[in-house]
Amino acid sequence: MAQRLKSWESPRREGRNNKGKGGSARQRQLRKQRQALRQKLKSDQGENASSLPYFLG
Repeated sequence: MAQRLKSWESPRREGRNNKGKGGSARQRQLRKQRQALRQKLKSDQGENASSLPYFLG
């Protein structure tokens, strides 16, 4: 039998572990990603420094 909801209740979310993005593993992943991008930009800067946008240089 289906569960009845009260007027002030909302349906329970499917997949209860889905609490959004922002865990510590995600932050480590993003930090690593940014670091790799920084190093790539730094290595490319000598060759074509003028083609980089101002805010990334």
